[in-house]
This record gives sequence, C-alpha cells and structure tokens, in this order.
Amino acid sequence: MDASVLRRTLSRTLAMAGKEVQHIRRDVRTLYLALAMPVLMLVLFGFGISFDVDHLELAVVDQDRSEASRELVRHFTAAHEFTVVQEAPSPEEAIGALRQGRAVAVLVVPRGFSRDVARGSAQVQFLLDGADGNTATQALGKAQALAQAASQRFGPPGLSLPAPPLEVRVRTLFNPTGKSALYLVPGLASYLLAIVAVLITALTVAREWERGSMEQLFATPVGRLEIVVGKLLPYLGIGLLQVLLVLTVGAWVFGVPVRGNLGTLGLAALLFLIGMLGQGLLISVVTRNQVVATQLATMTSVLPSMLLSGFIFPIENLPLLLRLLSTLIPARYFVDTLRGVLLRGNGFAELWPQLVALTLFAALMLAAAMGRFQRRLD
Repeated sequence: MDASVLRRTLSRTLAMAGKEVQHIRRDVRTLYLALAMPVLMLVLFGFGISFDVDHLELAVVDQDRSEASRELVRHFTAAHEFTVVQEAPSPEEAIGALRQGRAVAVLVVPRGFSRDVARGSAQVQFLLDGADGNTATQALGKAQALAQAASQRFGPPGLSLPAPPLEVRVRTLFNPTGKSALYLVPGLASYLLAIVAVLITALTVAREWERGSMEQLFATPVGRLEIVVGKLLPYLGIGLLQVLLVLTVGAWVFGVPVRGNLGTLGLAALLFLIGMLGQGLLISVVTRNQVVATQLATMTSVLPSMLLSGFIFPIENLPLLLRLLSTLIPARYFVDTLRGVLLRGNGFAELWPQLVALTLFAALMLAAAMGRFQRRLD
C-alpha cells in the first residue's frame, strides 16, 4: 500500500470516527451508559456484594456464672465479631434460637469452667447453624481464633491447649485483612466493562440500518475496514476512559491497591476493550435491529462474564464442561490480569498468557465483524 492510498484510508477512517463522535454528542444517553453507569454500578455492587461476615448473632449459655465465664463472653464480643442476642438457661433453648434463625451460633460454658481454668485445662462448646455454609465456615474460623487468643489471655494456668508437635505460622499475602472488596472489585470492573462495551457498539450498525443511513455509506468510497475501525475508535476512547474511572473509584472508595505494572494493565485493558467492542459490532452487523441487538448483547455478555469469568465463582470449582467453555470468555483473562496487577504485583512475565488470549479474541471478533459486513442491501 503506497503512501497516497494509506493517507486516503486514514482520512476516511477518521471521517467515519468523526461522524460517530457526532452521533455520540447528539445522544447523551450513550455517554451516560458508557461513563456514568459503570461507576454507579461499581459503587452499588461493591458495597452490596460482600463475603465479609461480622456482628454474628450469638446465643450464650453460661452455666458457670463465674467471673471467668463472663470474661470469656466479653472476649468473644469485644471485637464485634459476635453479638450476643440471647442468654439462654439451657443448650436446648439456645438451639431453638438457631432453628428460628435468631442466632447463627451458640456458646455453651459448662459448670465448673472457672475451676477447670484454674487447673489449667478448660473446655467450652460452640454450636453452629450450618444451613449457610459460608457463614458457618467464617463463624467457625473466628471462634477458633478467639478461643486461641483467649487461651493466651487467660494465661497459664488458663485455657491451655496441648502443645502441637508442629507449629504452623500463617502469613496471608496480597489481602492480609481478607477484605472481600479487594477480591470482588477487580472482577466487578471487568464484568461492568464487558457489558457496557458490548451494549454500546451493538447499537451502532443496527442503528444505521434502521435509520436508512447505511445506504448513504454504500454510495461513498468508504471500505469495510474503514467503516468498522472508524466506528470502533470513538468507543475505544470512551472505554479507556471507563477503565480509568473504574480503577480510580475502586482505589478511592474501596482501597484497591495498584501493586503491579501499569503498562501491562493498560495493554490488557486495550485488548479486552477491542475484543468486547468487536463482539458488540459483530452482533449489530448480524442482527440489523437495535432491539434484537440489545437482547443478544445482554445474553452473550452478562451471564458469561459473571458466571464463567471467576468474578464470583472460582473456575476450578466449575464442572468440566463449563471450565472448557470459560476458556472462550475474555472476561476470564481480564479478571486474572486485574487481580494479578492490582493485588499480586504481577507484570508481563506472569500475565503474558492472558494477554495472548485477549489478543486472539480481539483479532477473531474484528475479523468476524468485517467478514459479516457486506456492502450490499439484502
């Protein structure tokens, strides 16, 4: 391709991009959908979805009625991990609170607890409502940690535990406080960007067909590549601005750190947006109807990006068929990249497989969109 042909191609592509910018300026709803909605949904979902459990309802059965037993109950509630909602005279009555859903756990302090503490070995009973597995697991972990701390607090001869033959010291990396927001926000950002990117481009060519302006494009010397690239460029710019807004809100509101290479993150965001915008454009080319395009865009972006990307459910826990299907979902690779860069401090050396997958998906979507786009009226 000589310089004159390249200049004409570039000029026509930029003209198409300018035409699409004019459409966006006249349609304020597009800007709201592209910029305001992801930020609003990030804040709402970020605060609304949480796996952190605190202020767990605790029923207490204190059969010892001693200073030691009262100190143990205070220790369980001092950090606001548990909140006493009932003091029952017997375990049977406390279990009734579990059945009625008024408590998720019962702490039973038996008679002679203070005497056993003085002897150097004491036991208490902790009953859990296992109907909600996540809550029960977290409550058990918190209770074990509090009991271990109580044994040290009471001191020898306190709530002594047998010395284990092997001592394991655990150090949690990347998210030491266990905040679910740090885990969810990167996945949520990928989910929202996927939905918005597909939706805003799914309406472009479909809108041209419905308004009859596609015939005018066919009367011009503009080629398929120039139309496709020209329509994608403005939305790619908006998408990159979306990424900046979402990451800024995530860092400011939820305290999500940025520990890795920003260049790798930027490249992954660019490839992910190109792929999702190409998917939306392909849908609009195939359907030629805004209503059908919107429905198909929603079906192919919302559920796959939520269920098969690792955003909420670990991919390793999915059935084999769904694990294989998830390899076709670009949000899976972008979620891995976001968590790797933001939380683990990863760079290109660790994330190049994800970048390759995003590149392949973007190339496939653009090729399919241009292949389906024909300069003729059916």
